[in-house]
Amino acid sequence: MASGTQLHPAFKLNTYLFRRKMFKFFGGEFKVYDEGGREVLHSKQKAFKLREDFRVNSAESNQELLTIKTPQILDIGATYHIVDATTGEAVGALRRKGLKSIFKDEWIFLSSQGEEIGKMSEHSIFGALISRFIDLVPQTYNIVSAGGVYEAQVKQHFNPFVLKYTMTIVDQNPGIDRRLLLSAGILLAGIERRQQ
Repeated sequence: MASGTQLHPAFKLNTYLFRRKMFKFFGGEFKVYDEGGREVLHSKQKAFKLREDFRVNSAESNQELLTIKTPQILDIGATYHIVDATTGEAVGALRRKGLKSIFKDEWIFLSSQGEEIGKMSEHSIFGALISRFIDLVPQTYNIVSAGGVYEAQVKQHFNPFVLKYTMTIVDQNPGIDRRLLLSAGILLAGIERRQQ
């Protein structure tokens, strides 16, 4: 995180629940809750866009906090750039590992300078392969820093009607910017199952 940047309180929690409505026809809507079930963030995916465009807003004030965009046109190996909407600061990016993600979903965290700073991947190759064929098999993702430090885990909940993930950040001061971690949860909710 850039020195002097003050994080919004919504980014300072250690447990988040991401929910997406499964039956929305245009675009996507996602809500993010704290451990007690209080909504802290919500996000909308703009409809009819050839390039991904997510906006993340505070639930309390509806202030836009983050934008998540990709310059590529609907590409499974796309890079998603995250910008702090309150300051215009480039936070970093998340890049999906294209063809590799067909078999085991994997994402790379990049700094604002484009350096690899971490990775998010499905916990089990067996579970990943099964989930490709049986839609209701929950997935688990581990997030580690480039130095191999375990930063967070994202667990999918079994629910056929609402897509739900819980993210647990293990350290109060993780090595990966918290805004990037939250963006990873939004992207999992937003583009789930596109690798199939």
